[in-house]
Amino acid sequence: MKKIILLSFLAIGFASTAYSQEVSKNALGLRLGDGDGFGAEISYQRGLSANNRLELDLGWKDSNHYDAFRLTGLYQWVFPIEGDFNWYVGAGGGLGGYDTDDDYDFDGNDHDDSGMFAFIAGDIGVEYDFNFPLLLSLDFRPEIGFNDIDDDDFDFDIALGIRYQF
Repeated sequence: MKKIILLSFLAIGFASTAYSQEVSKNALGLRLGDGDGFGAEISYQRGLSANNRLELDLGWKDSNHYDAFRLTGLYQWVFPIEGDFNWYVGAGGGLGGYDTDDDYDFDGNDHDDSGMFAFIAGDIGVEYDFNFPLLLSLDFRPEIGFNDIDDDDFDFDIALGIRYQF
């Protein structure tokens, strides 16, 4: 937890000294990864200033044993590397819900058929901004979850983002 707080303060410090990088006002697309069983997320980015943005992701999972969704919100600072490459860092969190099959017991304990969960997340990644309105990114998102069904509350989420900028 101390590392996440330290990383947040470092990111804010870097953001205040970074030179201007133009962030697209809007970007909409998909974030494709494998964190916590959520393979695809609809992703929206909203530029707030020249080098800051807000990212909102809606992920879902539909399987034979359970259905789940989650909504993630992140505040990001964007820094230019060279040319059209940028790197970014962010922090945020989210919440979600799940509904398990009555006949499926995934950890040997008797649970309710549905529930909610919450999590906090960090984010670090690289992106390439093409000369046409396409943005490709690869990011790493560690998450700490809060729920009553799983003892493993730490998750690593790695994903490829493909977004149309407008």
